[in-house]
Amino acid sequence: MARNGVHAQKTIAEAVSLIGIGVHSGERVRVTLHPSDIDTGITFLRTARNSRDVEIAAEWRNVSATELCTVIGNPAETSIATVEHLMAAIRGLGIDNLLVEIDGAEVPVMDGSARAFVEAIDQVGVISQVARRRYVKVLKPIRIENGPGFAELRPYDGSRFEISIDFACKAIGQQTFEIDLTPDVFRRQIAGARTFGFVSDLERLLPLGLCRGSSLENSIAIKDDRVLNPEGLRFANEFVRHKTLDAIGDLALAGAPILGHYRSYRGGHRLNFQTLNALFSDPTAWTMVEAPTRREAPAAEIGTGMVAPAFGPVVR
Repeated sequence: MARNGVHAQKTIAEAVSLIGIGVHSGERVRVTLHPSDIDTGITFLRTARNSRDVEIAAEWRNVSATELCTVIGNPAETSIATVEHLMAAIRGLGIDNLLVEIDGAEVPVMDGSARAFVEAIDQVGVISQVARRRYVKVLKPIRIENGPGFAELRPYDGSRFEISIDFACKAIGQQTFEIDLTPDVFRRQIAGARTFGFVSDLERLLPLGLCRGSSLENSIAIKDDRVLNPEGLRFANEFVRHKTLDAIGDLALAGAPILGHYRSYRGGHRLNFQTLNALFSDPTAWTMVEAPTRREAPAAEIGTGMVAPAFGPVVR
């Protein structure tokens, strides 16, 4: 283990597996999370595909689709869909290095949130490694607009999310949620928020071979301005909390935790990805920094195990 756990890179203590179905494919999928070495990042390993295993780095460069979920890899060859909930759990718990072995083309939806992934990771534990964590530090504002919607990244000494949604549906309406991301905040306030959808959309998507695995067990269903799930909502503002979960998972594809303030209004997977693309397309908008080798006292911890005032030299 690294001497300074706050600033060290992290992985999991041992392998852990989950089994579920893909929300779009409806197929049974097994996912096994494996510890990984320092500086290896998050990598997906697709097994038993055309008699060979295929590795896909969980990075924005490998995003190939964002319409209904976030897809990485080449859909014409080997790709993995719906990575956002698992990626949110990985980033939310401050994990830097992990190998995700998966035997299907879609990460299982579980209960529609990131709760099952968090519980699996907590079951085996997160450990520190003998290497300092690296961060993507936002240096200037980046903004993407799409009709009435927008998303932007601004400089900030931590990892902050401010997500706003605005639906005509009375069951949802206008909601805003703001947090500074830490593992504790993620566990308590975000991980359990489930995905949601409209019955009218489901009726349109099923003939297209999509949403085959969707049910009241893994999605909040809305019809005629009513939530159909008999248990109701887990949070009064569960819809915007889930949009925050999605944003955390999509921005985790930066390849390292982002030091910045992310804001979006009427956003989604596409705007999240477009913001990352715009950030990395402008070399003056970001830089890579390392956490300090030892704690600079006194300082308040913020973000995913960060200390605000002092970061190491540029390592880009």
